[in-house]
Amino acid sequence: MKASYWQRGEALDYVNAAETKIEAGTVLTIGKRVGIAGTDINPGELGSVHVSGVYEFDKADKTEIKMGTEVYFTDAGITASATTPGEEEEPGTDNVPAGYAAADSPADSTKIYVKING
Repeated sequence: MKASYWQRGEALDYVNAAETKIEAGTVLTIGKRVGIAGTDINPGELGSVHVSGVYEFDKADKTEIKMGTEVYFTDAGITASATTPGEEEEPGTDNVPAGYAAADSPADSTKIYVKING
């Protein structure tokens, strides 16, 4: 089997299948990965999604996260937990792998730098 070079892969083409505009900087889940919209992407249009680099995110909780720790994306922000606790009747949900902490984030910090997982 052979493969042919296509592109560098720091940003990928992405078609907005939603009915609303995706604003630049929006975190998108792409399967079990995250990407960051590089531009505004109107419904039905093609745009770019960055899948490489270090980005500042909100943290989901008040835990200390050390540089190099694997981190996960939730609607509330970044966490070091692979699952989000569920209701008593429902099991927890799997969080989306986001990459790893690019710097220490103390417990009292509301932000974290993440090297996204591309």
